[in-house]
Amino acid sequence: MKQSWSIRLYDAADEVVWAIKLNALWIVFTLLGGVALGIGPATVTAYSLARRRCLGESFHALPAFWAGFRREFGRGSLLVLPLVGIASVLFTNYLYFASLGSRGSAARLVSFVALLVLVIIGSYLLPMAVHYDLRARDLLPKASLVALTRPAASLLLLFVFVSVAYVSQSFPVLGAVLAAGGWIQLNTWLCLRFFAENEARLQLKGNS
Repeated sequence: MKQSWSIRLYDAADEVVWAIKLNALWIVFTLLGGVALGIGPATVTAYSLARRRCLGESFHALPAFWAGFRREFGRGSLLVLPLVGIASVLFTNYLYFASLGSRGSAARLVSFVALLVLVIIGSYLLPMAVHYDLRARDLLPKASLVALTRPAASLLLLFVFVSVAYVSQSFPVLGAVLAAGGWIQLNTWLCLRFFAENEARLQLKGNS
């Protein structure tokens, strides 16, 4: 029993160290691209490495991230920048309508709900982008469809995202060193399981 707990503790610590490393690489390569040109390929590459980690692959993080960053430079920007842009607009709208008090309550609620929907769709879209061989233009409708047809999974992803955001806001230092990497790894781990369940269900329907 003691050995079992020690192994679990080691595995947990190893995952935390990996999330910190992934977080650091995401920040460094985002800054390397001047933020605007770096956040897209850095984010997609981080999801790609998170997927490889979930699948049990062994690799050296820095060379793998650098290779992925160069490979995903165009596609990463195409996928991530629109999400970041829309999220920025919705968040700005939310803050503006919140400043209006009761006069802006309805518009503030609409902006907040739209932001949550965007988080859910993005939570499927990015893991889907590194797991399936799909064209960029096909990812948004497929991610939206999965979000609508898997409400329980979607709510779980939203809960995890909100939890990570809350912890990051409450403990800024912890958020700076862990939040992005931790979210990307958790998001990828959960989605790979959702995708596997969905594929198994579809295969079962096809065989029946």
